[in-house]
Amino acid sequence: MIPAVLAIGGSDSSSGAGIQADLQTFSSFGVKGCSAITALTAQNPNTISRIEPVSLAQLEAEIRALFDYYDIKAVKTGMLYDAERIELIVSLLNELHAGRPVVVDPVMVSSSGKRLLKEASVTVLEEKLFPIASLITPNVPEAELLLGAMTGRETAAGLFRKYSTPILLKGGHIRGDRLLDQLHIDGEEIAFPHLRQPWDEEKAHGTGCRLASATTAILANGSSLCVAVSEAIEWLQNS
Repeated sequence: MIPAVLAIGGSDSSSGAGIQADLQTFSSFGVKGCSAITALTAQNPNTISRIEPVSLAQLEAEIRALFDYYDIKAVKTGMLYDAERIELIVSLLNELHAGRPVVVDPVMVSSSGKRLLKEASVTVLEEKLFPIASLITPNVPEAELLLGAMTGRETAAGLFRKYSTPILLKGGHIRGDRLLDQLHIDGEEIAFPHLRQPWDEEKAHGTGCRLASATTAILANGSSLCVAVSEAIEWLQNS
C-alpha cells in the first residue's frame, strides 16, 4: 500500500509554495498526497496580492472526507490563517490522527512581508498546535517572531526549551554563501551545513514548504525523525 499523506495549508496560485508545492514533493517521494485548503491566495514568486480564507465548514468537510477514506500516515500543516482554523484543525487531528506524525511549518509571514497568520493567532498556534507536533520547522524570521529576539546558533535550542518539541530551524534566510539548518531533538543539536544554491527568485520560492513536506513524506514511509530530516535536506539541495 502506498502511504497517504495530508497537507493542510494555503493554496499558491503560482504553484511554487503552499499546497501545490506539498503535493509535488509528496509525489517525488512516492506517497499519496492529499490536501485540505485553509485559504486561497493570489500570488507569484515575489508578491501576494490577495488572500481568501476557506469556510470552516468546507475545511472540516475536506479533512473528514480524507480520513474517512485514507489511512493517513502523516500530516503537514502550513499556512493556517487564523485562530479559528487552527482550533478546528487541532480538534480534528486529536480526533482522527492522534499518535501519528504531525509536521508543523509555522507559516506566519511571506518573504515579501505579507502577513499569512493573523498576529492575534500566534498564541493559539503555540498553545494548541505545537503541543501535538512531532516537528516544528520555522525559518529564521519565524523563529524571531516566536522568540522575540534572535540568539544566533542558540535559536534552535531556545525554541526547543520553549516548546519541548523537536525543532528544525531552516537556514535559508541566513546571509552569506554558507547556510545552516539545525535540528534540535531530545537535547541534542544536529547541524546540517551546506552551500547556498544559485537559485533565482522563482526557484527559491517555496523551498521551506518543500523541506517540511519532504520530511513529512519520509516519516510516512517509516523513517525516524533524524533520518527524515537528513534525507529531506539532501533531497532539497540536490533537487
